[in-house]
Amino acid sequence: MNVTNQIKEYIESQPEPKSSEMQELHQHILKALPDCKLWFLDGKNSEGKVVSNPNIGYGLQTMKYADGKTRDFYQIGLSANTTGISVYILGIEDKKFLAETYGTALGKASLTGYCIKFKKLKDINLDVLEEAIRYGVTQTL
Repeated sequence: MNVTNQIKEYIESQPEPKSSEMQELHQHILKALPDCKLWFLDGKNSEGKVVSNPNIGYGLQTMKYADGKTRDFYQIGLSANTTGISVYILGIEDKKFLAETYGTALGKASLTGYCIKFKKLKDINLDVLEEAIRYGVTQTL
């Protein structure tokens, strides 16, 4: 199954209204990053054990590890969680940046160093989320 179909199946597997909201957010991200590489991670490790929530990924960055090795990975992630939706903005070094820069303007969301978690799309300002996504992508170019 190709990545586009995996993403479609994952989004459709979510209960409503989460499925519709994830689809809307997916389209919004694609509009903001029209030429990005798409990823789908099913949340399973090499032994097939579930180790995380499935993730839709957008963009491409090369991550460098302490041992000198590199690995390609996505820049922006989207995932369903038990209470809502998470958007991951990877590659921002300052772990306080998201909360300090976008926290108040974003709306009802919890922010960590790289994750924006919210219950429903209506709880957040999509324009501010898009601004945070665009900023995050510039940090990994």
